[in-house]
Amino acid sequence: MTSKLEQKEAHHTNGVVLPIVAGPIDCLSSPDREHLVESSEFLGPEEGGGVEVVVIESRANAKGVREEDALLENGSQTTESDDTSTDRGPEPASPLKETSFSIGLQVLFPFLLAGFGTVAAGMVLDIVQHWDVFKYVTEVFILVPALLGLKGNLEMTLASRLSTAANIGQMDTPKELWKMITGNMALIQVQATVVGFLASIAAVIFGWIPDGHFSIGHAILLCASSVATAFIASLVLGMIMIGVIIGSRKMGINPDNVATPIAASLGDLITLALLSGISWGLYIELEEKAYVNPLVCAFFVALLPLWIIIAKKNPATREVLYSGWEPVIIAMAISSVGGLILDKTVSDPNFAGMAVFTPVINGVGGNLVAVQASRISTYLHMSGMPGESSEAAPRKCPSPCSTFFSSDVNSRSARVLFLLVVPGHLVFLYTISSMQGGHTTLTLIFIIFYMTAALLQVLILLYIADWMVHWMWGRGMDPDNFSIPYLTALGDLLGTGLLALSFHILWLIGDRDTDVGD
Repeated sequence: MTSKLEQKEAHHTNGVVLPIVAGPIDCLSSPDREHLVESSEFLGPEEGGGVEVVVIESRANAKGVREEDALLENGSQTTESDDTSTDRGPEPASPLKETSFSIGLQVLFPFLLAGFGTVAAGMVLDIVQHWDVFKYVTEVFILVPALLGLKGNLEMTLASRLSTAANIGQMDTPKELWKMITGNMALIQVQATVVGFLASIAAVIFGWIPDGHFSIGHAILLCASSVATAFIASLVLGMIMIGVIIGSRKMGINPDNVATPIAASLGDLITLALLSGISWGLYIELEEKAYVNPLVCAFFVALLPLWIIIAKKNPATREVLYSGWEPVIIAMAISSVGGLILDKTVSDPNFAGMAVFTPVINGVGGNLVAVQASRISTYLHMSGMPGESSEAAPRKCPSPCSTFFSSDVNSRSARVLFLLVVPGHLVFLYTISSMQGGHTTLTLIFIIFYMTAALLQVLILLYIADWMVHWMWGRGMDPDNFSIPYLTALGDLLGTGLLALSFHILWLIGDRDTDVGD
């Protein structure tokens, strides 16, 4: 029989070219039969008599199939999903299949780790707000949400891109892995340098408009501090992200659940520490060595052509290099508005406690919505390419009920993430209180107002994420590159605004037990 084997070049089904291998079915191993058999028939005697045709599905590799099962199935839906492929034998439970419990379990540790990172960042901000550079160059406060948001925009977008690439099998070989690493690292260095420079310009403008005062020395100081902080933070965090995603895949954990929170766990702390240290050092040099600040700016700007050349060599990052500027620049502007609110409230004795709580509420909201956006994006990538019409990508605006109370996997993850808000913030508030951060006594009314602001922030963000990711997908835009910058920036603005409103209401009703600013 083997002497009569035939190999046909292709078979056309619904416009998709599927390769056909003609051979005895017994020669296929069990895994091959499980993942490669789509349909079969016996050839007639004139075509090889008794030779079975095996149609190999080329749309997804084995890892992609397992990830699709994880996103489309849960324990109660396994039977329904198996009905669509009657040729498959029973499969062992995949480690990527996710129930509400498994989602919560995978997200919980990175979420708490990220939260403690934001607590540490809040404690750092509570200390450094009294430094001379923050007192006399108050525009640095405007840079805080902008640069922390930039970290979210770039590192979380990087994490989302690499998570999707890992889940659909684009990082399985060393060559593919190295290509993805170099292209994406060069890309975020370009974005960090440019957007860091623009953030310093926004800080100068927002600081000049209310007071009408402008100092060229302070402007160059802001530029040097912003660009250096953005560059170094992106380099360090990008390397951490790559390690986390590779390690997650090797351990059988969905990178979407852990990559973005871990990106934020050290991100806020590293970025704020770098901004504080660099701006303090450059402020000291401003008096005696004024040429240092322009040299720092020129050095990082001079490296731009190198990163651009490397990023252009990778087709995936080349597209983002040309089209991915709008979301990060608009997000930077949105975060800068939140920074303006912080700048005007942190110096007010009635809002003194805001410095320690702002990174926490902003970071938690941004982390949770980034996880959800990354998961929805991966779910959509399993059904095709951006712009393709499919049942997974509705074009209409979703209702709140479909976002939070339907039976699909994305609604289930939205509920899990929302339920993490209260216990998570309680742990973080207790940690801040035990470390006497902000000199704020936690009273019941303060906790109620704080939790209301945090829940409202995350509720709005999760709903916007559900609408925005699907809308961008329908418009042909990759949500991995476009959605997270807008969502994290909105998280900064909503968190800072709602927290300031809560402090203002507490001041109006005379809740003096909070001892804010003592």
